[in-house]
Amino acid sequence: MSELTLELLQKLCNENKINWTLHAIKRIRERKIKMAEVISCIKYGKIIEDYPDDKPLHSCLICCKINSRYLHTVVSSDGNEVCIITAYIPNPEERDNNFELRKELL
Repeated sequence: MSELTLELLQKLCNENKINWTLHAIKRIRERKIKMAEVISCIKYGKIIEDYPDDKPLHSCLICCKINSRYLHTVVSSDGNEVCIITAYIPNPEERDNNFELRKELL
């Protein structure tokens, strides 16, 4: 599968076709991020970086403001389910004011 769109990821989330990697579960617990926040990030966020050459599957970075903080979620998909790779609170020193662009790229 080569095409990874927000629409596909949102559809899979709405159908509850979600695979949580052990890494993602461990990280969101450490970072005190709720699973519902990660799902909301996918449902209401925006793809800000695309990684078509990632292995084993094409992945992307999604950004969304959840409650009063921004959240980044890295996901991939084989077309049948969305795979949550990790989620984190972005560092304001590394991103623009909307936490979308890397400052090094500005």
